[in-house]
Amino acid sequence: MAATGRLTHKAGASPIGAVTLLRIAIVVAMLIVWETLSRSGWLYRDVIPSLLTIAKALADLFTQRGFYFDLGVTAAEIAAALAIGGGFGLLAGLLLGANRFLSKAFESYLYYLGPTPKIIFFPVMIMWFGVGPESKVALGTLSCFFPAALSVAAGMRQIDKVLIRVSKSFRANTWQTVMKIYLPAMRHPIINGVRLGFGVALIGTLLAETKLSNKGIGFQIINAYSTFDMPRMYAMLVVLFVLAIGVNALIGRLGGLSSIRRV
Repeated sequence: MAATGRLTHKAGASPIGAVTLLRIAIVVAMLIVWETLSRSGWLYRDVIPSLLTIAKALADLFTQRGFYFDLGVTAAEIAAALAIGGGFGLLAGLLLGANRFLSKAFESYLYYLGPTPKIIFFPVMIMWFGVGPESKVALGTLSCFFPAALSVAAGMRQIDKVLIRVSKSFRANTWQTVMKIYLPAMRHPIINGVRLGFGVALIGTLLAETKLSNKGIGFQIINAYSTFDMPRMYAMLVVLFVLAIGVNALIGRLGGLSSIRRV
């Protein structure tokens, strides 16, 4: 049995290693293409700065207090948008998934409004909430709500009805049914909804900051673009890219840990 387990592990490890190598090769190829374009002279100076120039701008960025303040402002806005939009999206998804009448009546509106670019509602958000962080949080909340609600509603409908009938046959109360049936079955839809919600909340908040703001990473990015400080702009984009990957990985990790605990 032990030998079989080792063979299975070795057989399963090879594809994972190949995938990792492929990912590394793609990243290296992209960096080579970037550096080649930077040195080619085909584009205007600093439109594509060299990797060394971006690295220097990144190092300079980490020495500035204002950067951490703006990063904190954006992080707080995204966190608030994710908490509010994700929370309401979760409740709406549970209601729509559990009630066929509500689903037929309202879910089509979510599908129609979901793909709509939420930035078109930003003038309304400014009128309602002002030009401060509240309007950015509102736009991020609106962006986050739809994917969270649709993901949870779809997950609710995929729960095996046999499990629900079994819980009723054992006379499980509502709390027991939720904890033993719904939550384990809804783990992946909720995690997917949070991931999608985080992505669109990030986009919505940053877009709002680029339109009307005097603080935040979005404001700093558009300010660097306006002054044609391309290395600084790319450095901030790299920071956002790395942080987005890290948060998505953390969300997925938390989902995996919850499943291990339940097992």
